[in-house]
Amino acid sequence: MEHQRILVVEDDLYNRIFFCAVLEEHGFVVEQVADERTAIDVAAVFGPDLVVMDIQMPHISGIDLIRKLKQRPTLARVPVLAVTGYVGREEEREVRDAGASAILAKPVPIEPFLKAIENALPQAA
Repeated sequence: MEHQRILVVEDDLYNRIFFCAVLEEHGFVVEQVADERTAIDVAAVFGPDLVVMDIQMPHISGIDLIRKLKQRPTLARVPVLAVTGYVGREEEREVRDAGASAILAKPVPIEPFLKAIENALPQAA
């Protein structure tokens, strides 16, 4: 069985290392993007089963990036797990309206992170 592929879009080095290490340890194939401006192009080549997306990034809002991802026909069905340092009701609504499947507040403990990954990933046929 082929391992599921996860793209991590996170500008913070320590969060990116944490997310990637946890995912790789649990058997996922992981690609990481530090600069969100390249995320759509990397996703198009990598073909992820799931995108873990930081919402607060320096150049492009994660909300705008989710919208751009969902506009690409080849990426529109890829679920997005949004992670952010602040989750207010308004932001949560915006993130979900943009197309995210779920949202988690940072810091993200390992077990809730893995549970959110499991819930967001399409089930293997």
